[in-house]
Amino acid sequence: MSGMFTDRDEDRDGAAPAAGAEVEPTQEGTAPPRAPGRRRSRTVLVAAAFVVVTAVAAVGALGLGGDGGEGPAAPPRAGSTVAVTRATLVERTKVDGTLGYGAEIPLPAKASGTVTWLPEAGTVAERGDTLLRVDDRPVVLLYGTLPMYRELGTTAGTAAPDTTGNPTPPAPGGAGGKGGTDGGTDGGTDTASGGTTGTGGGTDTGGGGNTDAPARSTPPQPLRGMDVLQFESNLAALGYTGFTVDERFTSGTERAVKRWQKSLGLPETGRVGLGDVVYASGRIRLGQPSVRLGAAAGENVLGYTGTTRKVVVDASAQEASWAVRGAVVAVGLPDGTAVRGQVASVGRQVTAPEGDGGTSGAAPTVPVTVTITDQRSLGRLESGPVSVEYVGRKRENVLAVPVAALVALAEGGHGLETEDGRFVTARTGLFADGMVEVSGPALRAGLKVRIPQ
Repeated sequence: MSGMFTDRDEDRDGAAPAAGAEVEPTQEGTAPPRAPGRRRSRTVLVAAAFVVVTAVAAVGALGLGGDGGEGPAAPPRAGSTVAVTRATLVERTKVDGTLGYGAEIPLPAKASGTVTWLPEAGTVAERGDTLLRVDDRPVVLLYGTLPMYRELGTTAGTAAPDTTGNPTPPAPGGAGGKGGTDGGTDGGTDTASGGTTGTGGGTDTGGGGNTDAPARSTPPQPLRGMDVLQFESNLAALGYTGFTVDERFTSGTERAVKRWQKSLGLPETGRVGLGDVVYASGRIRLGQPSVRLGAAAGENVLGYTGTTRKVVVDASAQEASWAVRGAVVAVGLPDGTAVRGQVASVGRQVTAPEGDGGTSGAAPTVPVTVTITDQRSLGRLESGPVSVEYVGRKRENVLAVPVAALVALAEGGHGLETEDGRFVTARTGLFADGMVEVSGPALRAGLKVRIPQ
């Protein structure tokens, strides 16, 4: 019938029945249920809309499609914020080093004989101390740079000829008789001309008397030289007096030497033997003896070092630009403390790794010596491994943020998330001490950026 609206018509047309039309009730007396197909279409539309919104939000968060400036806004994420600041960044590098007294130097002892006494290793010797004994004679330390190369003492005088140009008068008596004999021989019949003086008639023989005149001698001449000045300076520093500190070894010096020899239990000769003393630039620390008692003395009997502790670093020859004399470094001790050090010298000889032969690819090294001015800061530590921290690169007055603030962008590179949820591109520079140098058109000092969590 034309006036009736059926359930089939509603499902097909989706329209409500006309006014006044009867609606056949259900068994329960409720409205008829909606068709299943209609519910599925609405569910699909809602799900599709949610996917589109989520995708847009993701694109905004990743900064896709940006040109290096600010990206589209997105809801801010959780995390603390920090300000972009201007700072000076310093790159520091640590290398391994060894604390000690440096390499030992052979003691230049020139005494010959049998070694009869040796000191303990680690003994510190000063001016006037006995370093060792050879044939039970002490070898004494003195300060200086000029090595002992000759015996010191006064020299014997020598005969001096007459330099006045005047003939020496003939001696009376026997000398004249010789002249008369010669004159009688050369002058023939003129023997009477010799008279009773016996000077002889030959004129050439009258001077013969000069050859028998007694020789004149000069007093002992003092030994001269810079080595004398160096020795006398030490003798005076030890408290001996009675001479002038200069380049002349005088009788006054000789008397002072005798007093010094007496204090050492030596024969008082007044002369200083070649092996009696050894010169060094100052106080020294004696090393382990290389011979035993009873061995023959020589220059390799004993080694020594300075008394100042220092650090030696075998620095890579390719990365030793930091090792400049006077450069300040930080020396890390085994207990975790750090002390101030300063580069004192850089070796010029490159050394390949021991036993390497160039096969392992390890870099050759150069020795770098670091001194520590405040020796008390080292405490009782005398030797052992330490670290040396030096400044590699330095960037002053640059924009910087904590490294944790960097965000990896989907299109590559790094960025920063601003406080309002935007992402800006950040070019990175020097990394140092947990901070990183950043630059970009949207960055400025004071800009708040977020540290992601």
